[in-house]
Amino acid sequence: MGAQTILHGVSLAVPEGSIVTVLGSNGVGKTTLMRALSGVYRVSSGTIRLMGEDITGLPSHAIVRRGLAQAPEGRQIFGAMTVAENLRLGAVGAVDPALLEQVLGMFPILRERYRQRAGSLSGGEQQMLCVGRALMARPKLLLMDEPSLGLAPKLVKQIFDLIVTIRCEGTPVLLVEQNARAALAIADYAYVMDGGRIVLEGPARELARDDRVKAAYLGGHAHA
Repeated sequence: MGAQTILHGVSLAVPEGSIVTVLGSNGVGKTTLMRALSGVYRVSSGTIRLMGEDITGLPSHAIVRRGLAQAPEGRQIFGAMTVAENLRLGAVGAVDPALLEQVLGMFPILRERYRQRAGSLSGGEQQMLCVGRALMARPKLLLMDEPSLGLAPKLVKQIFDLIVTIRCEGTPVLLVEQNARAALAIADYAYVMDGGRIVLEGPARELARDDRVKAAYLGGHAHA
């Protein structure tokens, strides 16, 4: 079976100090985009730049070392390992005690569960561990793929508050999220994908008022 092209002419940017969100239905290429950016999937054309450096075609571990980390869809923590071991795996090189303390300060529940097996954590705690592990790489850009998936509404709010905190502490975030209302509420800029293409983009506040976005993702109704 031959290779299939999923993304077509996708062009986006994440300015420093910003949250940028990518919206779209299931199967439009959002997760493929994230995996291409992080080196899991190879791109056949185009260029990926991080802080001006061309990282196109580099393996994932090299991309992480250059400052791009991902909190993947489905969390993908190591359930048989402890919280401490999962966090250490996220570090590039030796664990920086000051950075570890900063991450544990951001996620107090991880400090409480530090010696527990990660598989014993609740879904929300596992998501926090997933994000904390990515932050242990001290990223210049953090990719977050569906962080609210499967979480109760109260935990969803915690996760989105956390994303704002991460941005405020200096790490820009590229957020793929099905919860369009919550994503647009915290994002600075938004892209809408369909069929592997960017079909709409603009400041998040403007897209939140766009009738097409309301009809498709916010439960509103487009005007005739």
